Amino acid sequence: MLENEKTATQPRQVKKIGLGFKPTAAFTGASWVAMGLGLISYCIGLWNSEMLLNEKGYYFTVILFGLFSAISVQKCVRDRAESIQVTDVYYGISWFTTIISILLLIVGLRNADLLLSEKGFFGMAFTLALFGSIAVQKNIRDIKYFEDKGKSEE
Repeated sequence: MLENEKTATQPRQVKKIGLGFKPTAAFTGASWVAMGLGLISYCIGLWNSEMLLNEKGYYFTVILFGLFSAISVQKCVRDRAESIQVTDVYYGISWFTTIISILLLIVGLRNADLLLSEKGFFGMAFTLALFGSIAVQKNIRDIKYFEDKGKSEE
């Protein structure tokens, strides 16, 4: 076998950190795009909807509550995986508030005077924003860990 063929078939070396790998720029960018697209779409949908101002405020508060709760759950799960102490109370509250934010959206949309397609739009934008926020928080933490580890090895 030729020298070039040997190196061409070997898997690429990826730097492993902690519990995972350093996120690629593509994944980091895609995470930010997902969160931004979900949040901006949700807000544009609220702006263009024919709801009363108090209804718009309710849905805006629900998405902010959901984003914060989802990030909190991700942080708790990650801390526990890395053997960083997290109290059971905070861990439980994080999961509880995440579930409540999703339920508040479901109940609100179920009782809203909106077309089914509008309800689906808000549900999908909410889901995309929550997923994106979890991925962004994970990437920020992974990159910070990688940078700190690189500084300590110097």
